[in-house]
Parts: sequence; C-alpha cells; structure tokens
Amino acid sequence: MTGYAEKPRQLPFDLAGGIGYSRDDLVVSRSNEQAAALVDGWPDWPSAVVIMAGPAGCGKTHLASIWCELAGAFPVGGLEMEKALQGLGHRPALIDDVDALPIDQQGLFHLINAVQAAGSQLLLTARRFPAAWGVTLPDLASRLKAAATVEIHEPDDFLLAGVITKLFADRQVAVEPHVVQYLVRRIERSLATAMRVVERLDRIALEQQCRITRALAAETINAMDEGQGEFTL
Repeated sequence: MTGYAEKPRQLPFDLAGGIGYSRDDLVVSRSNEQAAALVDGWPDWPSAVVIMAGPAGCGKTHLASIWCELAGAFPVGGLEMEKALQGLGHRPALIDDVDALPIDQQGLFHLINAVQAAGSQLLLTARRFPAAWGVTLPDLASRLKAAATVEIHEPDDFLLAGVITKLFADRQVAVEPHVVQYLVRRIERSLATAMRVVERLDRIALEQQCRITRALAAETINAMDEGQGEFTL
C-alpha cells in the first residue's frame, strides 16, 4: 500500500517543521534560477550591493539564508543600523525584507559605504525594487541605482511541485503525484502557503490514521479557504 510507512505514526506531533534553509533543500526552477545562480556565484558578484526582489512567499529568505551561511555574512535584521556598523568589520552583510518597515536611510547609506570601503558585499532582499521604497536621501538613491538587481518571480508549477514533494518527504509521508499536482493547481502561489497546507494535511492524516488522498486534500483546502486569513501572509 502506498502512503505511510509500514509502522503508522500514532500521535500528531509536529516534529518535521517547515522546509529547511540549506542549499540542498533549495528547489530551483525558472522562477528563481537567476537568484540561485547569483548565490552560487558568490563572491564573483557584479556589484558590492545586490538587491534580490520578489513577492512574499517566493523564497527570498531561503536564498538569503543560504548566502548568509556561505559568505559568513553579518545579518543586520532588526538591529539598529549603528550597532550593525559597529559589529560588521570586514564581513559581508545581509538585510532581509529591507522594505518591510520604514528604511533608516542614513543608516543604510552608511552601511553601503562601509561595505564598499571594506571591499565586501551587501545583500538586500525586498518585495519591491528601490524605486518603490520612497527613498528621499539623494546619496542613498544614487547608491541603490548602482546596485545589481535580481528578480524572483512567483513560484511556478515545477517549483511548487518540487517543494510540496520535498515537504512531504521530509515528514516521511508518501503522496501520489496526482495529489501533489492537485495541490499545485489549488493553493496560492506561495512557499509559505505550501508549508502550511502540507503541515495541515499531515496532521489531519495522522489524527485520522488515513492516507493523504485528493479528496482529503480538497476537503482540507476548502476548510482553510473558509477560515480567517489562512492563506494571508
């Protein structure tokens, strides 16, 4: 019988979690191949500052995490820019989702200068390119215009199918290909949504001690669609 392993798991403990953020976990398709090539090509980058932009759920954080580990980069994150500058040294730097909050324009300008002076690199991920960031500081706008840019598109069918298949495999769950294809057609084009749907299906199948079928997938997605903001990032 296809489906679960010979010895069924009895309790719905969420031990698998979401998809890993290593290079081996990355599924590459046309939607993210340029960004993946950029990460793999480090440190031979076209510019000291690179901006990786794409919609929510397209995998920017995964790629940024791979690069951060590869380059030994300093993750600025929610730190105050002044503290980041003090701790940076000659390391590359990463700001993930730089446009999620109002940008510290002076701080970012000084960070770019520090990175360039050190002969290092800065990776910025964002939902939009700098023209939409509302930058008013001319010197910062000039620095950002000189940055290299790479766009990540919404996950295509190949990427979504690969991610969903891997998420199930990481949970040691066998799912028929036609179920995966059904999920690809039905869910929002977001890797975060794929993780939520796989987690929900695995939990329900464990609770009901049943296989994950197309019917169960349809029932689960319909229930999530009717919920409050299940697919909202």
